[in-house]
Amino acid sequence: FNEWHVRDCSRKVRNVVNAKAQRGIRVGTRAPYGYRKGATKDSPLLVDEEAAAVVKRIFAMCAGGMGPAQIAKQLKKECIYSPSMYAYTKFGTSHSGLNAERPYNWTGDMVADMLQNMVYLGHTVNLRYSTKSYKDKKRCERPKSEWLIFENTHEELVDQETWDIVQEVRSHKRRRTNMDEQNMFSGLVYCADCGKPMVLHRAHTMKPEQNHFTCRTYKKDGAEVCSAHYIREVALKEIVLETIRRATEFARSDPERFAAYIQQKQSTEVAKEIRGLERELSTMRKRDGELDVVFKRMYEDSALGRVSNEQFRLLSEAYSKEKAQLAEAIPATEERLEKLRSSMANAKNFIAKARKFTDMTELTPELLRTFVAKIIVYEKEVKYSKHAPQKIHICFRDFNLNETDDMLLCGETTEKADGTIALPA
Repeated sequence: FNEWHVRDCSRKVRNVVNAKAQRGIRVGTRAPYGYRKGATKDSPLLVDEEAAAVVKRIFAMCAGGMGPAQIAKQLKKECIYSPSMYAYTKFGTSHSGLNAERPYNWTGDMVADMLQNMVYLGHTVNLRYSTKSYKDKKRCERPKSEWLIFENTHEELVDQETWDIVQEVRSHKRRRTNMDEQNMFSGLVYCADCGKPMVLHRAHTMKPEQNHFTCRTYKKDGAEVCSAHYIREVALKEIVLETIRRATEFARSDPERFAAYIQQKQSTEVAKEIRGLERELSTMRKRDGELDVVFKRMYEDSALGRVSNEQFRLLSEAYSKEKAQLAEAIPATEERLEKLRSSMANAKNFIAKARKFTDMTELTPELLRTFVAKIIVYEKEVKYSKHAPQKIHICFRDFNLNETDDMLLCGETTEKADGTIALPA
């Protein structure tokens, strides 16, 4: 009887929480770091200016190429209170993870969780976490397809552009480095022939001008599979900076002509990829529906004794795994499809950023991540030559032109890093 009472209470609490979540009311018990609660229980979150400045800085550091562990280390060094300690000192609220003896205990996992928390976009995300039952209180994350997202419910701390840059930076795994400076090109430079990322070679014994990129495939499998595609880091920095300068100057000086040029040059490859993703998404959705029917028939067969318990267990595990994979793949494909659709000739956004960045004396991580989505390095026209031209293809974030001979996106460089980039006359 006691167990029945607890189970019944748990069911009622879940029903109340789910009802509030469906209405778009935030169901979290504590305000996220960077915000504070409103006057009433159901009031929208309010910005806590002191903590919000730290949140904005965390996103800026990540957009600049720093990883969560590096960011946490920097915050510790500057003696900035951890979220639990900050909430305790300012609002008097305690937390299970509070450790007063280590008030600056920032961790990489803590920062990583903040970097993927959509609340900083101004959205309310409900039912992201749940518990298995009233007996097991361990919090587990639901599939993203089950989240309830209500947009623009409170003031944002991070704009959509910065959010997209951070998510792209976080999607690339970076190996640990003992160098003081983070590789700003991490996850951006790719080989034109094999399509694999380029590896930056540098060491304390090397001069900065000797740092260079080579193809990962060439390094791993040898010259039989791919060539080196060797290019110095200083040369790549110079050619990318000059390309951004020319493109932004064109956008600022004649925005109407720039927009018309982008519209004209928009590659058909983007439309082709969109059609491919639409077919792939349709197939996954169809399979997801088929699995629901399969599960229903399996339960009926099990109940009627047509299949043994062992067969049911094996089949159930296999289909559940496939169902979970689809639950992750479908939202990711939808997100990719939406990005491609919005990237079609998005010249207005590029023009706005071009007006924001006018003084470009050097290539910074912020400047690079704001404008550039991908850099494709081609092999030199004459291998191993110090003076042979080498083509660099730069893909901007706001539009995708895949024509490798497009004058706006392509540059040439030699061992002396003398770029020759031309804009249309």
